[in-house]
Amino acid sequence: MKASTFVGAVLLLCLAVAFAGCTGSSGSQSGSSTTSSASSGSSSSSLTTSPTDAMPDNIAVSVTVGEKDYLGKIPVTFDGGRGQVNVKTITCTLTRVDGTTQTMTLGSNKGDLVKLDGTRGSGSLTGQSDRVQVAVSMNNGQTYKIADVLREYRTRG
Repeated sequence: MKASTFVGAVLLLCLAVAFAGCTGSSGSQSGSSTTSSASSGSSSSSLTTSPTDAMPDNIAVSVTVGEKDYLGKIPVTFDGGRGQVNVKTITCTLTRVDGTTQTMTLGSNKGDLVKLDGTRGSGSLTGQSDRVQVAVSMNNGQTYKIADVLREYRTRG
């Protein structure tokens, strides 16, 4: 519980900095709720990713963030790893192009899957990307960001 409070506090701090105009990204995050709305209104700018954390080899785990399907669903699959037994929680946060967020918890068994509800890409949001961030909290209290990717809606070529 202590690690999730820390992650929530860090996300709130990032949100405060973003709304203050001190950063170039327009993404907003909320670690405490399942779905929330942002009042920013700058949906035309693209979301940007940031570097991920390097986990020590003896406790490393990985996830796969798949491509959006035709319904806008983004699958996130836990791949396991050496540190699988040390995983406390895996949190997947989706930031949509309109600024809303969705947070889901991924299971810690190899092959566990969640599907995030991404932007389908219709109307004014066509061609826009959604941002997926995955953080893993370990039993030792450490939290690592192991994925931060953009996913576009598939279009016919």
